[in-house]
Amino acid sequence: MTNWLPSRESLKSPLHVSLAQTIADAIHDGRLSHGRKLPTHRQLADDLKLSVNTVSKAYDILRRQNLIDGQIGRGSYVMDSATSEEQPFKLESEPENLFDMSISRPLFNRMHVDAMRSTLQTMHTNLDPALYLSTRPNIGHEKHRKTGVKWLAACGLETRAESVLMTNGVTHGLSAALSAVLHPGDVILSDTVTHHLLVSSAAYFGFRHIGLETDEHGILPDQLAKACSEFSPKALYLLPSLANPNVHMMPDERRRQIADIARQHGLYIIENDVFGPVATDRQTPVSQFAPELSIYLTSFTKCAVSGLRAGYVVGPDHLLPALTARLMVFGWMATPLICELASRWVEDGTAQAMADWQRVEIGKRYSIASQELSRFNWKGHPSGLHLWLQLPPDWDSSSFSSHARQLNVAVSPESPFLAPRSTPRNAVRVSLGSIRDTERFRQALRLLASLLSRPREPLPQFAY
Repeated sequence: MTNWLPSRESLKSPLHVSLAQTIADAIHDGRLSHGRKLPTHRQLADDLKLSVNTVSKAYDILRRQNLIDGQIGRGSYVMDSATSEEQPFKLESEPENLFDMSISRPLFNRMHVDAMRSTLQTMHTNLDPALYLSTRPNIGHEKHRKTGVKWLAACGLETRAESVLMTNGVTHGLSAALSAVLHPGDVILSDTVTHHLLVSSAAYFGFRHIGLETDEHGILPDQLAKACSEFSPKALYLLPSLANPNVHMMPDERRRQIADIARQHGLYIIENDVFGPVATDRQTPVSQFAPELSIYLTSFTKCAVSGLRAGYVVGPDHLLPALTARLMVFGWMATPLICELASRWVEDGTAQAMADWQRVEIGKRYSIASQELSRFNWKGHPSGLHLWLQLPPDWDSSSFSSHARQLNVAVSPESPFLAPRSTPRNAVRVSLGSIRDTERFRQALRLLASLLSRPREPLPQFAY
C-alpha cells in the first residue's frame, strides 16, 4: 500500500471533487504509480477526517475516468497509464460486445480531459460575473464574437465581429437559418444524400425539400441551375467540406460555380462547415464567394470536444435581425459559459491543437479502414469522421443494418439521410470515431467485411 496521502488542508469544496482531482494529479505526476493500492474508503476517510461517502464518491469519479480499478476483496488500484490514456473516461454504459459505429463522434484522449479541467479550474478565479449573471446580449458577448473572427479565419472565412452571432452549436444555428429565409411551402434544395437534421427540420417546418444529384465532388452545377429554373427555390443547403454522410471535399471551382448560380437566381446558401479546420485540403467556403446570400455555420463539436456545444453563425447584414430573433426563439442566447470556454481555447491555441490531433487520429482510422475494407466499394476522406459504404446488389440498407446488428455491429442505414422521394442508394454510414479502442474498431470492420463477403441470408422469423 502506498504511503502517499493527500493533504486535508488542500481540499476545497466540493470535497469529493477536490479529493478526486488531488489523487488524479498524483497519478499523472508519478507519485502514485501503476499497480499501487489505494487506502480503503474507510481508512482514507478516517485519515482525512472525511465521511466514507465523500471518499466513495471521489473513488467513483476516478473509476469513471479509468484512473483506478476497484476489485472486490482486493481494494482499489491505480490503473496502467497507457490504458487511461486510451480511454480517459467512459461516455456512457457500453455493452461489452457491442461495436457501435452508428454515431458520428470525434475521437478523444487525455489531452481533451486535461484541457477541460485546466480551463475550468482557471475560469473560476478570473471569470467576469457578467458571463453568468446576464441574459443579454442575445447575439453573444462582444469578446466571444471577436474571438470567433479568428476561428472563422482558420476555417477560411473572412468576416467581421458585427456579422458573427453565437450559437449553441450548428443545430441551433441551422434552425435559425432555415426559419429566417424560408416559410412553410417554400422549396429548399440539397444533395440527394444529405444531413439527417436537414431532412427532419424541413419536414417539421413544412418546407418542400428537393434533393439534387451529385458526383464525387458534390452537387452538379447544371442540376442546380435546372432546379432553380424549375422549382424557384428559396435556399440551398450545402455540406461542401467532409459532407455527412456522403463524404467529399468540393473543389474551389465547383464552389465558385455554385455561388454564381445562386447569385443569378437570388438563392440563399446555408453552408454547414461543422468540421472546421480539420482537413488539410479544405477549400474556400462557398459563403466567401457569395457573402450577401450566405449563412455560414460551424462549431466545435466535431473538431474539438463533442460536448462543447458552442458555435458561430455568420450572415449578411440584412439577415442579422431575422437570425437574431430566431436564435432567441430557439434558445434565447448561446450559453455564455460554454462560449467563454470555447473562446479561451481559440485564443490559447487549444482548439486548433485539438483539430490537428483529430486530423492525425482519424487519418489512422482511415488507413485501417482502407486495409480492412479494401475489397469493397466505399467513400471516405482521411480527415472525415465516417465512411459511406456502398452495398452489393443483393443487399439493401435496412436489411444489412439488421444483419450487422446480429453480429453486434451497429451502423446507420441510409433512410435518415435521403431527401424526400429520393431513390435509395443502397449504402450505410460507418463511423470512424465512435469506437474508442483501435483494436475493437479493427475487429468491427472485419465483422462488416465478413458479412459483405458472403451471400445474404434471411434473418430467422419467430412467432410466439
